[in-house]
Amino acid sequence: MVAASQIEVAILAGGQSRRMGRDKSFLIFNGKPLIEHVIDRLRVLNLNMMIIINSPEKYSHLGLPLFTDEIAGCGSLGGIYTALKKSVSSYVLCVACDMPFLNPTLLHYQIKLCSNFDAVIPKIDDQAHNLHAVYASSCQLCIRQQIETGNFRISDFYRDLNVRYINKVEIEAFDPRFLSLVNLNTPNDVKMMAHVID
Repeated sequence: MVAASQIEVAILAGGQSRRMGRDKSFLIFNGKPLIEHVIDRLRVLNLNMMIIINSPEKYSHLGLPLFTDEIAGCGSLGGIYTALKKSVSSYVLCVACDMPFLNPTLLHYQIKLCSNFDAVIPKIDDQAHNLHAVYASSCQLCIRQQIETGNFRISDFYRDLNVRYINKVEIEAFDPRFLSLVNLNTPNDVKMMAHVID
């Protein structure tokens, strides 16, 4: 397992929130902003955190290091690249700002596995959960090369990596209802999940 000094956490909050119709980070969910749910879950890991954003002034009160995209207009792939570029650690755990049910035990399991791989990513029914993943700093090069081709699809750069996918059975051991992988993308998602207890 990697030491705490070798891994940081990046919360990606620079998206456009088009389907939500407003900035997801500060949408009130069960009494507090979504991003604060995420931060609270991550604090249990006792790792350094950063936030990748596009409007620094809105996030300054959270008291975490803030970074804007190194290369604008690249979506979540650009956010991952920025997190790896700004990190001083060997690995970065990247999560989205709209995942209020993150499971610290599952995240710790991913971190335990990462020392032998370029990336550790949950995968269910052929869907890789790219923003619940650990990436090695060395991924920067292949991400940069892909961005330069104009391809911003995250999973396409995995072809060049040694990836450890965490399967459904492994995830279920920590999170039987798979709530940790839920993203709140639309107002309907928020309504449906508002009374869920994990």
